[in-house]
Amino acid sequence: MDTFAALNTSGLVPHGYRVEERRLFAVERERSVGRRLPRKLITNGTLQWQDSPWTWLRLNPQMGEQAVKVLVCGDVAGELKALFQRVKSIQKKTGNFDLLLCVGEFFADTPEAEEEWQLYESGVKKAPIPTYILGAVSPETAGKFPSPHGCELADNITYLGRCGVFTSASGLRINYVSGREAARDSDHCFTTKDLTDVLAPVGANFRGVDILLTSQWPKGVWRFANKPEVDTKSCGSGAIANMAEKLKPRYHFAALEGVHYERLPYRNHIVLQENAQHVTRFIALAKVNNPGKKKYLYAFNIVPMKTMESSELVKQPQDVTESPYRGLAKDQEGAGTGEEPRTQFFFDLGSTDGGGRKRPQRGDGSGPKRPRNLEPLPPGVECWFCLASTEVEKHLVVSIGTHSYLALAKGGLNAGHLLILPIGHYRSTVELASEALQEMDKYKAALASFYRSRGERCVIFERNYKSQHLQLQVVPLPLDCCASDDIKEAFVQQAQERKMELAEIPPHSDLKQIVSPGAPYFYVELDTGEKLFYRIQRNFPLQFGREVLASEALLNVPTRTDWKECKQSRADEEKACARLRKAFQPFDFAWDD
Repeated sequence: MDTFAALNTSGLVPHGYRVEERRLFAVERERSVGRRLPRKLITNGTLQWQDSPWTWLRLNPQMGEQAVKVLVCGDVAGELKALFQRVKSIQKKTGNFDLLLCVGEFFADTPEAEEEWQLYESGVKKAPIPTYILGAVSPETAGKFPSPHGCELADNITYLGRCGVFTSASGLRINYVSGREAARDSDHCFTTKDLTDVLAPVGANFRGVDILLTSQWPKGVWRFANKPEVDTKSCGSGAIANMAEKLKPRYHFAALEGVHYERLPYRNHIVLQENAQHVTRFIALAKVNNPGKKKYLYAFNIVPMKTMESSELVKQPQDVTESPYRGLAKDQEGAGTGEEPRTQFFFDLGSTDGGGRKRPQRGDGSGPKRPRNLEPLPPGVECWFCLASTEVEKHLVVSIGTHSYLALAKGGLNAGHLLILPIGHYRSTVELASEALQEMDKYKAALASFYRSRGERCVIFERNYKSQHLQLQVVPLPLDCCASDDIKEAFVQQAQERKMELAEIPPHSDLKQIVSPGAPYFYVELDTGEKLFYRIQRNFPLQFGREVLASEALLNVPTRTDWKECKQSRADEEKACARLRKAFQPFDFAWDD
């Protein structure tokens, strides 16, 4: 039995067919394009039917191993002339591409755009490359699409359809969703029910898809990565985010926001818990011919997933991050429960900043911040580190943000030993809301710059074991005292001596993806970005982090392993905190806020 594929000079298959005894049988129909049936069968390996642009060619077994050259474009918005001139220029320099995929709004409701389109619809002009477009995103252009199932609109310009899946002759699998998310169905919107067919292939053995095309961005795609130039409060679709998490595309393209944004690649597996999978790259493209000259065309080569060796497919780039979607729904629910209000007011750190200069006024400018209505602690809990608690030692506070704060460590390993703590009552990093986690990361970066200016590098560790409140311990070490490799070796070696195995986890990883809330663990982060993790079983030494840093190989202060033996008087603590507050002020983002 021979396998044939329908080609329209692009390699895209509108239907899958097999040929047996010169009869053509449909075995699969993934989208409604090219509905005309063949009238003539040619026996030399090519099938052709009259009055149809579709040609059926015998598939080469090695075809799937070849890379497909793809162009992707943002909102065309009727700028066909500018788009196709640019495509011709690119092809002249780099050779022909196999297809052009257009996301966002393709048409525009203007006389000029309509006049230009008529030239292509009538056949006077022809697209220089097989072009595949998404449907309408506004009621003004919905009339341009005669069928929700897709159709050929002009020579070399094909409307994919409202949502669905198609596969190229080389095996490239592309999923697509047109329009904006809405509660009710319309000709330019989609609902969550419309995504059922797109998600149908997802099952136990599902590996993912090669390309996902959507008009809208996925909600929260920027989490754990570089931030886009968009309003993140209103941008994106939750349904698209949920779909992207399940489909695991290697490339995801979107538009509509008028900006170019390439997110750092993210992984589709949980580190140390699941087998490695491929990464996803999300790319948003700007409008064609935009005045700001933002990027609207993206070119790349891609070998279909189904033909790749697993070892090649799952290779992880150095800048990979955790998935932005895992846990997103939970964070969004928490944002509406009042767990961490955006508007928070704290006690003033003092009338001066420790150097005789008045601390800037807050709020409406009428004076320093007044105490806010802090959320009450859980019943029966008295915590030394919650700002709502009467037990907190506020004279140790160095800086206060919106969701977290910085404090001098009581009985610290050295004068620069600090703590980063959440304002609310959280036991560990994995329980934090995303906003609190992001702000604590800002404190990490600020402290790294602060210590570097003093000729020091910092080590951060957390022990989620027999502790009430999350404490990120931040300890500086002089650069000439030891190298980062020495610090790593000291932690690994001393752990092995206690028959513990510290696992190294990839950069940009998120503890929430490695350990469940409530599970005990120990975590170390070096200034190189390297991270060590141990899942605590039992009898973990409470002072392990301090013991390693205080050892002869590092700080060489073995008498300071127990904080209780290093306590200062309150007066000395106040002086030490004032000095640190003054020194840290140029690096304190909370001061600027």
